[in-house]
Amino acid sequence: MFKIQTLNNISVVGLERLPRASYEVASEISHPDAILVRSAKMHDMEIPETVQAIGRAGAGTNNVPVAAMTARGVAVFNAPGANANAVKELVIAGMLMSARNIPQAWHFARGLSGEDAAINEAVESGKKQFGGFELPGRTLGVVGLGAIGVKVANTARALGMHVVGYDPSITVNHAWQLERDVQATLSIDDLLSRSDFVTFHVPLNDQTRHMINADRIRILPKGAVLLNFSRSGIIDDDAVVTALDQGHLYAYCCDFPSNLLKDHPRVITLPHLGASTKEAEDNCAIMVADQVRDYLENGNVSNSVNFPEISLPRNGGVRLAVVNSNVPNMVGQISTDLANAGLNIIDMLNRSRGDIAVTLIDLDQSCSDATLAQLRGIEGVLSVRCLDG
Repeated sequence: MFKIQTLNNISVVGLERLPRASYEVASEISHPDAILVRSAKMHDMEIPETVQAIGRAGAGTNNVPVAAMTARGVAVFNAPGANANAVKELVIAGMLMSARNIPQAWHFARGLSGEDAAINEAVESGKKQFGGFELPGRTLGVVGLGAIGVKVANTARALGMHVVGYDPSITVNHAWQLERDVQATLSIDDLLSRSDFVTFHVPLNDQTRHMINADRIRILPKGAVLLNFSRSGIIDDDAVVTALDQGHLYAYCCDFPSNLLKDHPRVITLPHLGASTKEAEDNCAIMVADQVRDYLENGNVSNSVNFPEISLPRNGGVRLAVVNSNVPNMVGQISTDLANAGLNIIDMLNRSRGDIAVTLIDLDQSCSDATLAQLRGIEGVLSVRCLDG
């Protein structure tokens, strides 16, 4: 029986992927084998030593102490792409709201009063202040061409926009999914100089923090619109407000309200709605539950932010799942200990990523507690699990 602790309300559709016959799931549970989380901050949380995996039902893992978990040999999973359509729709909505001044016009209309005739007269005299522009023929710059960025780029093309993209780490799979006339740029500065709209779909880290600052805003054409539905901190909000006040930027639309932004007349702030659809929550929960289950039951790793991708079909025997530091002779030491215990290896696969390696070994018979203890005693071994066939 595996024990799963939930730190937030995880979609029932996802939790149903964990069969009750072999999984106990609760928000309060002792000695959990895994934790499922959405937005709860885990950095100051005491994470039990029994935890083997953490599943983040979303793409970003800023709320998870990934480095500390890696040092303990705990796999951290996320759900990249599961909320891509939800975020894509919000980005497109942000472009439309910005271009057509929809929030300002709605605020104006809600403030009208009097008889209908007076309202109609006020509408006709006041609507000219909300005149906007259309999207076809405009250029959208997409920074980050992962699951979300690709969907945004392709939808913008369908709306008649020109699209330029920047992503030095784009995968072959995502490159194939792009519309063929999406143009690649050589740098962010090149992208900015050509874009009427710019949207960001990158993680927040030391390389992306304040990626857009005062210097880069000056590269943008006058009247450009910035959209940030990725992470707060990627854009220097102070620099944006200055550029809006000076008339260099037309609008800023983001998912991260603050005292600086929320009341500015040319800023649209939404309450972190990027993945807030039922479909996205279901998709994220399903993906992360399946990944955590496969790891607990088979040792396979998919969509981990700190472990290598690894998958070995079961051969009907007993499986060992070993997590260890990525240093020389680990596989040799493990194999020697198994041979000395008289255990025959049916199949084996080893993969590494950075400082971590995962070894999956199928044996013809079960390991004794003494052999497992010996394996755990190898310097550099972080965890050893024996999984029945």
